[in-house]
Amino acid sequence: MRSYYEFFAGGGMVRAGLGEDWACLLANDIDPKKGDSYRANWGSDRLRIEDVAKLTLRDLPGQASLAWASFPCQDLSLAGNGAGLNGKRSGTFWPFWALIKELRAEGRAPKLIVIENVCGTLSSHGGRDFSALASAIVAQKYRLGALVIDAVHFVPQSRPRLFIVCVKEGIKIPDKTTATEANPFWHPPHLTSACEKLTPECTSSWIWWRLPLPPSRTISFSQLIENEPTGVNWHTQEETKYLLSLMSPLNRQKLWKAKKMGRRMVGGVYKRTRENEAGARVQRAEVRFDDIAGCLRTPVGGSSRQSIVIVEGQSVRSRLLSPREAARLMGLPDTYKLPDRYNDAYQVAGDGVVVPVVRFLAANLLEPLLSAVASHAKDAA
Repeated sequence: MRSYYEFFAGGGMVRAGLGEDWACLLANDIDPKKGDSYRANWGSDRLRIEDVAKLTLRDLPGQASLAWASFPCQDLSLAGNGAGLNGKRSGTFWPFWALIKELRAEGRAPKLIVIENVCGTLSSHGGRDFSALASAIVAQKYRLGALVIDAVHFVPQSRPRLFIVCVKEGIKIPDKTTATEANPFWHPPHLTSACEKLTPECTSSWIWWRLPLPPSRTISFSQLIENEPTGVNWHTQEETKYLLSLMSPLNRQKLWKAKKMGRRMVGGVYKRTRENEAGARVQRAEVRFDDIAGCLRTPVGGSSRQSIVIVEGQSVRSRLLSPREAARLMGLPDTYKLPDRYNDAYQVAGDGVVVPVVRFLAANLLEPLLSAVASHAKDAA
């Protein structure tokens, strides 16, 4: 059976995406609250709540087929502090990578590694952080390629993320999984531009991964909305009025058009700080009515929590997105057990990996690569 280590595991969304045909050998996260969610849904047999820097090889049993690391994004995000891979949060990549180096020295290096993070990884420090990641990977005798996958193709949430897929040198890579050049659908300009800044050693080890186009998404944002929400209350009329007062003329125009549609319209709302006409920075409420939610974030302050407005004719109601709605936007089933506290549930969802994206990547790249390895080993025997 295929096996994996899941670093920075959160609530176990990678485990949900990989599915039952994959065996988890280790799930690690530093956050006890996320650990509670993982434990509630998957049990605690393989779970280790600990700083990744304190893990040793004794904590990593066996030889995993895959190591997955969705390390913290705060220092790489465009909305972050710009610290990059030297930051306190995103810098946790390095102790994770130290474990990979130790596994290799012991002859237990995973055949595949997936590193997932925000697309700001590509531009952080002028591309130097991405180049440092790639150089570290190549130094440990892995080939690599990257893809930008937007979850909007699978769930009604705008959530582009960078996936760096690494394969151990010496493994025969099936022709059907690679291409001779970039495909703009998976390799947008900001990725290809970052690749141009890589060292010659990294360039010679680079792979343009080939994926099929995703199937058409069949579910919309409005279909995920709870009629009787749990964990949140509807805003009072005064609270809704205040939220609408924060909208710029452009966003008020969107609201006006929604009222004229003659049907129920659901809009996602984020509060952001913008410059007004006088150049002063003010809080604004920005809404979208394209039946797609904005990217979920972690609940650090009210501006990071997404609200919704439901418009039916002249009636406008508003509230925070519910925990279950957030989980649905991540592709989690309603059977997934969420924390009782709102912020804890929103944290688990906003810090996770979209489940159908993991499944798509596994089905179309990770599993074919591992099947080729198994086939080659059988032929050699």
